[in-house]
Amino acid sequence: MARLALVHDWLNQVGGAEDVLTELVSMYPEAPLYTSIYWREEMPTAWREWPIKTLWIDKLPGIHRHHQRYLPFYPLAFGGLDLSAYDLILSNKSGFCHGVKTRADAVHVCYCLAPTRYVWQFEEYMAREQIGGKLRAILRPVVAALRRWDFQAAQRVNHFIAISTEIQARIKKYYGRNSTIIFPPVEVASRFTPVSPTSVGDYYLVVSRLIPYKRIDLAVQACTRLGLPLWVGGKGRDLERLQAAAGPTVRFLGFVPDPELPGLMARCKGFIFPGLEDFGITPVQAQAAGRPVIAYRGGGTVDTVIDGRTGILFDEPTVESLIEALRRFEDTRFDPEVLRANALRFDTQIFRDQLGAFVSQHTPPTNTPQIG
Repeated sequence: MARLALVHDWLNQVGGAEDVLTELVSMYPEAPLYTSIYWREEMPTAWREWPIKTLWIDKLPGIHRHHQRYLPFYPLAFGGLDLSAYDLILSNKSGFCHGVKTRADAVHVCYCLAPTRYVWQFEEYMAREQIGGKLRAILRPVVAALRRWDFQAAQRVNHFIAISTEIQARIKKYYGRNSTIIFPPVEVASRFTPVSPTSVGDYYLVVSRLIPYKRIDLAVQACTRLGLPLWVGGKGRDLERLQAAAGPTVRFLGFVPDPELPGLMARCKGFIFPGLEDFGITPVQAQAAGRPVIAYRGGGTVDTVIDGRTGILFDEPTVESLIEALRRFEDTRFDPEVLRANALRFDTQIFRDQLGAFVSQHTPPTNTPQIG
């Protein structure tokens, strides 16, 4: 049996990357998990059962709360991680974890959530994080060096898997590498179900972290102008700005607990997803609950939302473009069965089947790892 190691960028927050990682750990429970940092006290208690191995960077002061400040150190940490004892490496990458050392005859499969954003999309990243010009000027030569390192590390990966058409294009653009698309896992089959038509309300819904690049401001302003009821679930540093722009038809729900999310989605009139995301889980969840989506045409929604059948896509990240989409939405009828069938293409079991088959296919036949 092949010796397999999992690699992940950092474990100090919970998001889509960690949803993928949870499935990988479930599939390969005996594999050690290497990561740069692990904030044990603040992360889910279930993770304490995982065979987590951290790097020297984990001991740097304040890194668990502010891991972005140590940006130049991650290539050093992962570049120095020698995994030559393993036959197969499966990295779950949005940062630098694909840069580990491997044997010449080992197989490294990289599940690429995104080419490192603050390296390859530096100006966009700085703008949306509202970082000033002086700091940008200081960081530019550092980022240029990181870009060279990141490119070289990508050339050592044997096989790339992309989470969406958008990420496949970026892998080709920035790394010059081909990739296979395997959509990330979304728990839809058992968790989200449609309700009867009489139970559907008249409110539009957004559920998101309230931070600038999510563009929740577009939904707030569009629904305010049209006088449409909008419920906004989530918290974040953009809350006060959004509240100031909101009219009387906009309601802020705060953090939405996981048990409440399926019902909230199933009863909404439509789910609004105004930002540009690499994939985007919530539009899939909404469709699984039988509700159509109004989304920006870009990133993952190109793969997950079928314009005119499971939702309405708008072309410009502007209030006017979203208003036009909302008007189209009001005149369109959607079939909950079609919506749910589309969402089931992204179910967790599909991910497990496809990724397991890919890993087995690209591992030497005599060293095929077993899926847990």
